[in-house]
Amino acid sequence: MQIYVKLAWRNVLRNKRRSLLAGLAIGVGLASLMWIDALILGLQASMLHSATSSFMGEAQIHAQGFRESFEVENTVVAGPEVAQAVRRDPLVRDVAPRTLSMSMMSSSANMATVTLVGVDTDLEPALSDVDQALIAGRYLSPDGRGEVIIGDKLADLLEVEQGDRVVLTAAQAHTGDLSQELFRITGIYHFNIDGLDRGMAFVRLPVAQRLLGLGEDFHEIAIVFHDMNTAGRDDIPFWDRYSQGGNEAVGWRTLLPEMAAAFELVGVQTLILGLILFAIVALGIMNTLFMSLYERLFEFGVLRAVGTPPLAMGRLVMLESSALGLIGVLCGAV
Repeated sequence: MQIYVKLAWRNVLRNKRRSLLAGLAIGVGLASLMWIDALILGLQASMLHSATSSFMGEAQIHAQGFRESFEVENTVVAGPEVAQAVRRDPLVRDVAPRTLSMSMMSSSANMATVTLVGVDTDLEPALSDVDQALIAGRYLSPDGRGEVIIGDKLADLLEVEQGDRVVLTAAQAHTGDLSQELFRITGIYHFNIDGLDRGMAFVRLPVAQRLLGLGEDFHEIAIVFHDMNTAGRDDIPFWDRYSQGGNEAVGWRTLLPEMAAAFELVGVQTLILGLILFAIVALGIMNTLFMSLYERLFEFGVLRAVGTPPLAMGRLVMLESSALGLIGVLCGAV
């Protein structure tokens, strides 16, 4: 075998210019595929980070049926205990509890239906970018009882600005009685996402729990993992571990099915592009080998005359193509 390796390498170096051009062609094809794949992966990671870091989180835990019904009474079963257990999980980096309810916000000029979100002012900044998206005012203070943060489009609809007062009306859990409270707008944010800028209002978690009559309960546990790819895996036991006792744990693939479908489509497109580049590189190698073989027909005749079996000659050609491919791979990697 060693003699065939030496012969194959000498044959590759026989015409250095041709071998170099073929190797560069392979290298350019490989480098292009690596660059395109890295670009697509980077774009996907950037899109996913933008979608999950703005507010949603990489995963969430709710009571079963809450995402469909949005009922105020349907809180996370044993919420405080589950939140503590998730916080201690080695896969998890940050956890934040939230309340979510449909409410009516009214000002002296107008009124609008909003999603009232109760957030923990100490834990929420690690999960969402609401505090970084403020364009006016400040974030909720830890002891601010009557403070609310709204989006700029909602502020335009209500014709209010920082410092103005608004009234929030919500239905309490279990009884359905309406509860009203006066709030002062301490901050206005802008995400450039219509659903967030127009339809959400943030208050402190204890304030929302009191307004909705929830006690210590809440509707959602938002989660961020140490590794962002963890939330996209369906084969980890994390989901089954916290989808028990009437709760369900879901990742971003379930929360954002359109994005998951788009990523799968991009993966198919990348595969097709890789096959095209592979075919182009393969044709380049074949062309180089055919030219080399045509020039050495006399040598092959001599090899056959001295008793070289056809299988050994085929092995020699395969070793030559492998050496040529190795040169191309090294060029592409560099």
